[in-house]
Amino acid sequence: MFKKILIANRGEIAVRIINTAKEMGIKTVAVYSDFDSHSMYTKLADEAYHIGKSPAAKSYLLADKIIEVALKTGAEAIHPGYGFLSERAFFARMCAANNIKFIGPSHTAIDGLGSKTMAKQLAVKNKVPVVAGTESAIKDMDEAKSVAAKIGYPIMIKASAGGGGKGMRVVRSEEEIESSLRMAQNEARASFGDDSVFIEKYVDSPRHIEFQILVDEHGNAVHLGERECSMQRRHQKIIEETPCSIMDDDLRHRMGECAKTIVLAAGYTNAGTVEFMVDKDKNFYFLEVNTRLQVEHPITEMRTGLDLVAEQLKIAAGEKLSIRQEDVKFNGAAIECRICAEDPDNNFLPSTGKLKYISRNLGSGMREDTGIEQGNEISIYYDSMIAKLISYGPDRETAIKKMKRALNNFTVVGVKTNTSFLLNLLECPEYVKGDYNTQFVEKIFLPRLAGTKEIVEEETHKALMIAAAVFKKHNETKAGVKKTAGTVVRSGWLKRKEFS
Repeated sequence: MFKKILIANRGEIAVRIINTAKEMGIKTVAVYSDFDSHSMYTKLADEAYHIGKSPAAKSYLLADKIIEVALKTGAEAIHPGYGFLSERAFFARMCAANNIKFIGPSHTAIDGLGSKTMAKQLAVKNKVPVVAGTESAIKDMDEAKSVAAKIGYPIMIKASAGGGGKGMRVVRSEEEIESSLRMAQNEARASFGDDSVFIEKYVDSPRHIEFQILVDEHGNAVHLGERECSMQRRHQKIIEETPCSIMDDDLRHRMGECAKTIVLAAGYTNAGTVEFMVDKDKNFYFLEVNTRLQVEHPITEMRTGLDLVAEQLKIAAGEKLSIRQEDVKFNGAAIECRICAEDPDNNFLPSTGKLKYISRNLGSGMREDTGIEQGNEISIYYDSMIAKLISYGPDRETAIKKMKRALNNFTVVGVKTNTSFLLNLLECPEYVKGDYNTQFVEKIFLPRLAGTKEIVEEETHKALMIAAAVFKKHNETKAGVKKTAGTVVRSGWLKRKEFS
């Protein structure tokens, strides 16, 4: 096992990795930007080194600088976390060239699976179901129109590199395809430095279900079940849960085996996630492989009892998997909510500023993963996530109740947060029944919530007008006006007050 590792990341995931490393007796080296000089993870690590200015491009994306610190400190391996350099094949290649173990897959596996077109070709070759469409990048507009006409509208244009909804466009008619293709290519070029895109049939309102896999360097692979990630806004996950409400043992087995098939075919090792789209008839289609640890990995840990970071470290150190597929046991239900500094009342704009006060009375059955402390600042430089709350219970209903209690008790002063929005989602009938898909938030929930808000605001306005009229009449008929108790009307949106 390693004696010392460097963590090429920051915030919550850096804290997460440090905690497991400490349990395993492994020393840790942190790197930090100007902004992060006093962050929680720099204090928890055994060593911490400054690598640059606050913008990620001048610090956490400086591969040369990170390698230099690893060599200087004698770190035997680098854990990239997620984001930043975690899925950059060139960084894994640099680690190998400097005799530093990259805690993740090889650069060849990242290259092969990092391209959605190459991954799709691999899936087709290995008989893993895929959505109809191109298996390579579109060459020109004529080809795009030809493919679209063949598979039929609506179609989805997707960037070959990257993810997170960047370089994606839904096209519902031939009149839209030229402008949509140009916009997708421009966005892909700006986000990933690669403007190649491909086309596939658009499956309306599917579920987004992913499978966690572990593969050692001896050809052994297991899947650790599914995560339901359909609660999304602008292709960004909001709430994740496991198990998925539509999953049965047969579907889980078939999807899990397909997940293992594609990573083994790619020569993949370490932890990864295979993402699928599932339609209303439970037909599933391969989407992509995330060649890293996922933000939502804690819910899998809660349900399986495994520490995925520990498994990553063991695999990277050359150990065989300690479990076989038949050893994996699934117990209870887990939910993760991402608490972000953003304003749901103002189109979810990021809310920056100092966290003057945080109160976390989470209660039993809860886990919090965070890299934020009271007094820290939410900046423009990095992701606005304050914490991940993970609830666990013997069943889904219990897990939901625990999460609602924790969200109600999570108070932040200094910035606005999305906790009220999350509470509204958890209480909507579709979520309670597990009957939702990737389009639910934007097509159904937000319009409904906006309508409710308008009605409440109108009722509040009427109540205030009536109160003002009554008050005026009392003023006109009496010299002294006694104070009367008022009625406070609260909207369904603002279930709890956020202070700023």
